[in-house]
Amino acid sequence: MTFQLDIHSDCIATLRSITEDEPTLRSHLPLTVAEEEELALITHPAQRIEWLACRVAIQQLVQAQGLNYSGLQKDEFGKPYLIDSPWHISLSHTGGWAAAVLHRSRPVGIDIEPIREQFKRVVPRVLSESEIVDAQGDPNRLAVYWCAKEALYKLYGKRQLTFREHLHVEPFADGAEKLVGHVRLPDHAERLQINCFRIGPGLLAVAY
Repeated sequence: MTFQLDIHSDCIATLRSITEDEPTLRSHLPLTVAEEEELALITHPAQRIEWLACRVAIQQLVQAQGLNYSGLQKDEFGKPYLIDSPWHISLSHTGGWAAAVLHRSRPVGIDIEPIREQFKRVVPRVLSESEIVDAQGDPNRLAVYWCAKEALYKLYGKRQLTFREHLHVEPFADGAEKLVGHVRLPDHAERLQINCFRIGPGLLAVAY
């Protein structure tokens, strides 16, 4: 099962359920030496499959735009980017699902999450006081905050960033599909759009 999400004219995302085994995922996927080395460090079979499925997802997105896919590299912070292409990408996976997003001109972040009761336990380290009040302990709203902040984190792509202090999501109505997010650092402030979808395992958020 594959979903295509047309965010806007410069941004497209895909969400796919993972049904293939490792040999099938690898069969038409070009991996760089660095990617082969990274994969070799992943020992859990399910995690290897999710890692590969994310790369198949971005490969298919890239090729659907008529572009050549030559694999991925990572910058000094571990954020992946396309080899020989100016387009921006982000990847995410959870049990049985892989997602990828492609943006023509600006950094982008994607996250997928199931809705889980355990979100209540991470509230103090993830949400600001005002966000905690707005979430009202509702697992669905907590999941939106978590997923949106993960997408913001992946977009910014640098370390020394905390969800509670530096990433913020403005209050939203239940079921809202468009949210407003902020990255606020001493030397950097950015207002960002976040699209939130109820789909697949639970939620998918794209920040740009």
